[in-house]
Amino acid sequence: MKPVSRRGPVRAGRDTPPPASHFATCPRGLEALLAAELAAAGASVVRQLPAGVLFVADAAAEMRANLTSRIATRILRKVGHARYRNEADVYRAALELPWPAWFGVDKTIAVKVGAQHAPLKSLNFITLRIKDAICDRFRTETQARPSVDAVSPDVPVYAFFTAETVTFYLDTSGEPLFKRGFRREAAAASIKENLAAGMLMLSGWEPGTPLLDPMCGAGTILIEAADMALDRAPGRARRFAFEHYRDFDAALWGRIRADVRAREKPLARLPIHGADRDRWVLDKARNNVAAAGYADAITLELADVLDVRPPAAAGTIVTNPPYGERMGEADALAEWYPLLGDWLKRNFAGWRAWIISGDPLLPKRIGLKASRKIVLFNGPIETRFLEYRLVSGAMRGTAVSEAPAASTG
Repeated sequence: MKPVSRRGPVRAGRDTPPPASHFATCPRGLEALLAAELAAAGASVVRQLPAGVLFVADAAAEMRANLTSRIATRILRKVGHARYRNEADVYRAALELPWPAWFGVDKTIAVKVGAQHAPLKSLNFITLRIKDAICDRFRTETQARPSVDAVSPDVPVYAFFTAETVTFYLDTSGEPLFKRGFRREAAAASIKENLAAGMLMLSGWEPGTPLLDPMCGAGTILIEAADMALDRAPGRARRFAFEHYRDFDAALWGRIRADVRAREKPLARLPIHGADRDRWVLDKARNNVAAAGYADAITLELADVLDVRPPAAAGTIVTNPPYGERMGEADALAEWYPLLGDWLKRNFAGWRAWIISGDPLLPKRIGLKASRKIVLFNGPIETRFLEYRLVSGAMRGTAVSEAPAASTG
């Protein structure tokens, strides 16, 4: 098996590796947004796939994508590809790869696998065989083997199986990129940061204009909006796995971080507002907002959603209403959603409201015509991200368009 080379002619500076093939993962429905981010980071996008994007990137673009992408979950660097028929073939393919050329024996490792239509009997067993192959390659070349850290490895290795092939990747991110590096207190039904960022982008909300999340939970949407408003890199407070690899260029990384920091806007009070009826949950939001550095920038209010009033004459609502976790059973929610629709109609004329729901029936009880529906996935849950253009009256007869996120801007 021929490994994917990371060596070759110098391009961006001394000892800089050539561009390599990568795959970036993301929540399904946000692939087009991710592709645009990768291109902005300097990568060459090859193809969008469900829940990810294939692209080619040099070291600088790989670093920049990890630091600045709001949508990506992981940035995976391809290092090998082979055909296989059984577990022994996979072991041999992994053994042939020059793992010691990519990282030192002092680094901890962990192997994860994914599969689609693979004929393997046990993914757990093949995971162990790949780990064995990596360690055996190190023993042959260095007379030592790396240690395994299943929780927080320095070098996460990923293998993806189809029916006939296996592709090996070095995970350049480490922890998932939606973990922004700040202390994070989750609330029931919290959404991940990259999905929240995608919702804000799809909504058309413009940084600097009023934004309201009247059921803000742990404050995820609000914090992502503040990062966008101040042009702050989502990965500014965290470390990345690529820092453990032999080809890591610390000087290049320092320049990239400095360039990104230079674009940040000064901290100021922002027209970003959140509310929640649960004092315990709102305390989590306050803690998260403070940890991100936005205690004096974001306005939070203890209030039931139906008592919240618009903070401006026009703006955008982006919110994740409950569908079971915090409001009770289906009957109670069925009675509550019409009240939500009435609240929007009576108080928010001139606003646009975007609501995400994993329940296909409850939004129909809002009593408003959605002008747009976008299919998104919150983990494995298929959801609809619904836009309501709020005007005086009942909004009857409004046309509805439904399309995948890839076709929206």
